[in-house]
Amino acid sequence: MYNPGKIITILVLFVLLITAPILLNIGKASEPPAPSLDTAAIEQLDEKQCIESKEFMRTHHPQLLSDWRQQAVREGETEYISSSGAAWEMSLENNCLQCHSNRSEFCDSCHTYTAVELYCWDCHDGTKGAGAAK
Repeated sequence: MYNPGKIITILVLFVLLITAPILLNIGKASEPPAPSLDTAAIEQLDEKQCIESKEFMRTHHPQLLSDWRQQAVREGETEYISSSGAAWEMSLENNCLQCHSNRSEFCDSCHTYTAVELYCWDCHDGTKGAGAAK
């Protein structure tokens, strides 16, 4: 009953089967998305300025939005003072989505690429403009 040839063959096939997805995709990284900023709202702006710098928003927007949620919903504070000293309303829909209205091209493309599940849309619709909270 003990047949080392068959056992080794089955183990090798099992390892190849389990590692096949990894082995077949080595060196095949997909291109990162380039979020589209060509929305009608952005094109109409005289001065194209976001709440913070582009570099800050790329890396820190999750924490910023989380802080906004905490401060606006739980603490009642609704004004954000940016690093430039400008005052902004802490509102995803009345602020961010006014310019970044192309949710599928702007938000969803990067978050799908990085496999990050957004929970913003649990409370916010994001497609109806200002005041579209569910």
